[in-house]
Amino acid sequence: MKESLDSQHDGVAIAAPQIGISKRIYIVSRKVLPEGKNQEDKVFINPTITFKSKDKKKMEEGCLSVRWLYGTVKRSSRVTVEAQNELGEKFIETGTGLMAQIFQHETDHLNGILFIDTAENIREMLPEKNDKN
Repeated sequence: MKESLDSQHDGVAIAAPQIGISKRIYIVSRKVLPEGKNQEDKVFINPTITFKSKDKKKMEEGCLSVRWLYGTVKRSSRVTVEAQNELGEKFIETGTGLMAQIFQHETDHLNGILFIDTAENIREMLPEKNDKN
């Protein structure tokens, strides 16, 4: 999973089902983890969202599973997740903004939902030719 995520320069997270693994696991890229945290990709095994704020915002979203499609999705602005790490140790992580969006997006993958199932204003945005995609 880490190799798959690292192979996509614009990827911020990936869920196991996206690469054909039927497990409830996702990884968040070290590129988006808050400063001062472990600077390795963070693994979430059997994650459960235990809190979603009532405050929701429309956020621009894309996905490695449906490349170059983007749309607007309404997401809670603050989310708490309980999960296990690679050693089986439980942890709790709360995220706001992009992290809250990632937690919800990746949990949706684990539940068989793609962002395009709920997104508005879906459109294709191809990469620029001089971009390294």
